[in-house]
Amino acid sequence: MLMSPSCERRIQAVLRVTLSHYVTIGLSAAFGLLLISGAVHLLLGPLAAATAAVGVIVVIPPDQPAPRRGKFWQLLPAALIGTPLFFAVQWLHADPVWLTALLVSATFVAFLGAAWGKRGLPISISAMLAMILSMAVPVNAPHQTAWSTSLYFALGAIAYPIYATLANAVLNGRYRVLMLADTLWSVTALMRTHACQFTPSAAAGALGSTPLIGHLLGHQAALADQLQSARDLLLESPGNPRRQQLAGMLMQILDMRDHLVACELDLDALRERAGQWPLLNTLRNELQALAGQIDALADALVLGRQPVPFDGNGPASASRGSPLDARPTTLTSVTFVAATVTAAATAEAADRLAHGLTGRVGHIQNEVRRLILLARGQAQPDLAVVRVNWQMFISPTAWSWQPLIGLWRWNAPPLRHAIRASLAIATGQAISLSLPWGTHDYWILLTIVVVLRGSLAQTLERRNSRVAGTLLGCVLAGAVLASHVPALVLLMFITLAQGVAHAFAIRRYLVTAVAATVLALLQAHLLNAGASLTFEAAERVADTLIGVSIAWAFSYVLPSWERTQIAALVARALAAQARHARVALGLGQLQAVDNDAELGWRLARREVYDSLSALVQATQRALYEPRAVRPPLEPLGLLLAHSYQLLAQLTAVKSMLVLRRGRLNAQQIRAPLQHAAQAIEAILSDDTVHEPTPPVDMLQSSGPVELPDPLEHDLSPWLLRRLHLALDSAQGLRSDALRVLQEVDPTTRAGGGLAGIAKRREIVPGPPGP
Repeated sequence: MLMSPSCERRIQAVLRVTLSHYVTIGLSAAFGLLLISGAVHLLLGPLAAATAAVGVIVVIPPDQPAPRRGKFWQLLPAALIGTPLFFAVQWLHADPVWLTALLVSATFVAFLGAAWGKRGLPISISAMLAMILSMAVPVNAPHQTAWSTSLYFALGAIAYPIYATLANAVLNGRYRVLMLADTLWSVTALMRTHACQFTPSAAAGALGSTPLIGHLLGHQAALADQLQSARDLLLESPGNPRRQQLAGMLMQILDMRDHLVACELDLDALRERAGQWPLLNTLRNELQALAGQIDALADALVLGRQPVPFDGNGPASASRGSPLDARPTTLTSVTFVAATVTAAATAEAADRLAHGLTGRVGHIQNEVRRLILLARGQAQPDLAVVRVNWQMFISPTAWSWQPLIGLWRWNAPPLRHAIRASLAIATGQAISLSLPWGTHDYWILLTIVVVLRGSLAQTLERRNSRVAGTLLGCVLAGAVLASHVPALVLLMFITLAQGVAHAFAIRRYLVTAVAATVLALLQAHLLNAGASLTFEAAERVADTLIGVSIAWAFSYVLPSWERTQIAALVARALAAQARHARVALGLGQLQAVDNDAELGWRLARREVYDSLSALVQATQRALYEPRAVRPPLEPLGLLLAHSYQLLAQLTAVKSMLVLRRGRLNAQQIRAPLQHAAQAIEAILSDDTVHEPTPPVDMLQSSGPVELPDPLEHDLSPWLLRRLHLALDSAQGLRSDALRVLQEVDPTTRAGGGLAGIAKRREIVPGPPGP
């Protein structure tokens, strides 16, 4: 029986989730929990197994798909920090005063781990879980049993890093494939959103330009963040053909991302001309079709099948080799290129711009074709590029004290969050001790820890999910306990709940909240061996409501509003753009005989993407903050638009310099390149509030730019046009930055300027997202 398309899509979506890398790591963690706790149960009994399981649960949060190098040292800090904290709580459990002092002081130290960003936050969570879950362990004679229970805990906490290191080595090849597939799906989501930009102006009103730009910026920021995780995994030790194939496909994805945004060049001018609407509709459909082919490729990778051959019967095929902009290699965002209207003043000029746009879509088609050929083994990866990226673009695995050294400033978000969390834990502990039931005092603290995040937006999201998840989890756990199943069966349920909770901790916290509730309740029942099976669901729900209320209230205590970090993020973005302009327009690449120039440009390009991603994420979080403290959102949106526009123009120039240098007049472009690089750097780093006057007269135009047909030999006029538009974008970016800084940084009003803020502001990373 044939299934409907909607049913097929739902099944496909379920398969993608089920076979994803985050579900795989969840299942791996669950199996490790079952293996370790089951072995301890057989050797030492159910209470020892339940306590060892707590040790495993505490160490699991840092366990994510990762390079083999440094995997053990990534998990070991959770065990080394968690074990003494577990013992200390066991020792002080009967003394509420000293226990409260320990909880508050240890919370402060633990949440300072946010200074290490995404690497540090899981360690912070592990430390807090060690203390809070230790409170769930019954202690009848503290000075006697604290040692034994802590030894059982340490057994699980030390065994799991060993297991996880071995499991990561075994699953490393599978993780590489799944991470690449997940990245491909993110690219197709971005591609489909870009395709909406090809909607003619007459129909664009239904989409709404502002929401569409917001979606694009969000997709781009998420992809930039995801690509670093993919680099770390896929570029590690590409020593065999399969790893080289996957790494080469990742490099192809990076170029494809760049081509996507390059398609936005000149698009606004074409959307305003009714004669170009049929072409825009055709190109939009082709981008959608190419996205479908990439989706099919990702599905084939996940299922271990041979990808289907590339289907290149699209309208851009005829312009596949179009030299216009010559394979642009960097991203640009949805922007409004006012200067393009001048170039499109005549129908002939518009036709030339349309021809160029068709050619750029053809470049995307080329990238998709090569990507599929690589996946099918019919093309060889560029090993030189892969090896260079392996050496320079993966994250360090060693721990350093440097993030902690630069933390001790009153406006540092991790420091303020650590103080905020300590005060919330103190309040929660005081309330839990005063409650009439008082049998589950740790539940309030656990709720505070998982709900209170570094920003109001993340806290609100966690608050709602936690309440709903606790209600559902209480029902499920109550049903399991009411069935009076033996301890080994409960251990199986705990294993399943742990796998689900770990798998969806980042992707969908509501699922994690349900599973974590079941896990905690069943684990507490096992720890209280021989106790009554009566399940006090009302108390759990009441404790959850109290915990989320405390977390919500304390999110307004010593808040780290996004406006306090905006100035530093803007300064970082401008500095990255200035450096990228200097490298992309450098004259040395015209005579380069090695990869040094290419490597420097890739590093500069990555910093631009990362800085813009951080700024986009901060802007999105600010939408949930009180209006009185929000940064200026309108100029921030324009700043991001001009930033991606500048990035696109410079990438187009860079591509022509590297790939079409034989079709450029070196004598004609040498001086404009040098002057444009100096001008853009001066515009973005000038220390005065007045507009700079760089020596760019030769790039100015008093009338419409006369552009030759892009199929003609000399591409120099097109390159000069890109330089001219890049200068316009840099001027707009500077103007937007000054508007933002004048509202969020008082020193700008005193004439501090852009460079002054860049020097005075040191970016201290805030607590990362959930």
